Amino acid sequence: MYAAVVRSFDTPPRFEEFPTPRPSAADEVLVDVLAVGLHPRVRSAADGTHYTSDGALPMIPGIDGVGRTPRGELLYFVADDGALGTMAEQAVVDRRRAITLPEGTDPVAVAAAMNPGMSSWVALRRRAAFRAGGSVLVLGATGNAGLLAVQIARHLGASRVVGAGRDPRRLGLLGGLGADAVVSLDGEAQDVSEHLGRAAGDVDVVIDYLWGGPTELAMPALLRARADRAKSLKWVQVGSMAGREITLPSFVLRAADLTVMGSGQGSVTAAGILAELPSLAGEIVSGSLAVDPLPLPLSQVEKAWTTSTAPGSRIVLTP
Repeated sequence: MYAAVVRSFDTPPRFEEFPTPRPSAADEVLVDVLAVGLHPRVRSAADGTHYTSDGALPMIPGIDGVGRTPRGELLYFVADDGALGTMAEQAVVDRRRAITLPEGTDPVAVAAAMNPGMSSWVALRRRAAFRAGGSVLVLGATGNAGLLAVQIARHLGASRVVGAGRDPRRLGLLGGLGADAVVSLDGEAQDVSEHLGRAAGDVDVVIDYLWGGPTELAMPALLRARADRAKSLKWVQVGSMAGREITLPSFVLRAADLTVMGSGQGSVTAAGILAELPSLAGEIVSGSLAVDPLPLPLSQVEKAWTTSTAPGSRIVLTP
């Protein structure tokens, strides 16, 4: 088969022949891959920087996808840990890590949205135990996952959604996606801190895609602005686009009811994630969530790696 193959962490994958994988267990099936999203998580695996990377090469990138079984069943699937990636003409799928999609589903839309949507969907439902009527701050709302997080928070019943980020073009999109307020993180620290406090001081949950400096600024700003510091604030760390570490002053843990947690591989079981996928897929299929995929042939994977996209768009490779 042909696949995107990484032979060096310093260069993009190349389209070349690779041995076709074979099922080796009763729950496995070989599918024809129809669409695979080029997610940030895929890029970090392909350059060896993701925290799960073991440094082994060659590798096929790709962590999920949409494929069709020999019997014609349409599946969305998540690659098994340690298995070959999904950016290939064929992939072995563990049926325990897959869900069936209805006929007529656009595989490109599902491949584009499931992974970025999953980050906030699982964080809110499985980690924060979010309930309708609560309020949410999306820190890093101008990334693709953040744009979906704003929509998902609103869809799950948030009474108020605040989006914070740097990109002014993408900040301008948030109101139409369900944000009640937006905060630019591009400015003097004191001004940003004050704006965050006014807009989001009393939120119940923070979905944090940034970490690093923005979180160091935002965390005390929100706590200082809370009318009732004993009101629970759940801070769910999902990404680290602005930095892998923060300096956390001890007072923020004593001065408020703050719970800091992560959401990702390891903090949520594979079974727990899989249980959430049908509901999320249903929202994507129904058109409830705005999705803007940019499909490119798998044969153009090297070009795809350096192709810029419009705000809210995600590249999807189609074998």
